[in-house]
Amino acid sequence: MPTEKMTQTYTGRFAPSPTGPLHMGSLVAAMASYLDAKAHDGRWLLRMEDLDFDRNVKGAGQHIIHSLQRCGMHWDGDITWQSQRQHLYEAALKKLGGNLYPCACSRKEIADSRLRLGEAASQIYPGTCRYGLAHGKIARALRLRVPDCTYEFHDRLVGRQTQNVAREVGDFVLKRADGFWAYQLAVVVDDAGQGISHVVRGADLIDSTARQICLQTLLGLPTPAYLHVPVVTNADGEKLSKQTGALAFDRGDNDILHEALIPAAQFLALYPPASFSNIEEFWQWATLAWKNKLDNTTILRESANA
Repeated sequence: MPTEKMTQTYTGRFAPSPTGPLHMGSLVAAMASYLDAKAHDGRWLLRMEDLDFDRNVKGAGQHIIHSLQRCGMHWDGDITWQSQRQHLYEAALKKLGGNLYPCACSRKEIADSRLRLGEAASQIYPGTCRYGLAHGKIARALRLRVPDCTYEFHDRLVGRQTQNVAREVGDFVLKRADGFWAYQLAVVVDDAGQGISHVVRGADLIDSTARQICLQTLLGLPTPAYLHVPVVTNADGEKLSKQTGALAFDRGDNDILHEALIPAAQFLALYPPASFSNIEEFWQWATLAWKNKLDNTTILRESANA
């Protein structure tokens, strides 16, 4: 396989939500994005996705920042906070114009009007409000009128992916009933605004990618290269998350190199030795190991469109 081309224009990012401290699953995602940026001699940005104001935990953002610093993960430039960028999301809505429409449907109503049997299918929006609100209904959210076409991208791990968003997801929300901005809009606006060329994140977000490409297309924004790494699961096979009781890996007094960084590298199949004298030495080894993974396997490869 040809050696993956390194580029000085690479810009990656890690974008946690400050709803609690980082756990092992989030550390794995952070490590993968950090190593990919370093292996490409690129920039690595830190963005706090703090738009879900009801779930934000006071002090969690600073705890995340401190944990990354303790791990020796240094970002480029200033930290971006989505809560300070809401004017950009408003501008994107205005640009979408007639592609938006108000929706009065609740989640229960959407589930009750499912298009076909099956739990996943019940979440497909059936287009109830697409051509106007029913009499007496009050708008709760803003939805995107999705074109009936298939979006394709090449994931650097799992290869070619396709999805017809209109048929498999339906018109999706860009501004929620509670007035908060939807993740799909914010991430697209911020990735473009920050010049993100490569997105490295957990595989649980791969299903969002076609929706984001749909928005990028409608807004005339570039599409980055994508790599979705496997997610860490608990003993029950559930994705490790705050909702499933994941504990913080950084307890302040633990040996973060041996109790967090080395296990995270092992999960990414980098097979580190246990003989590092300090964190800097670990990152030197890990960056070279990631480069070798890029060079010597057909699993991690550049986007076919790069």
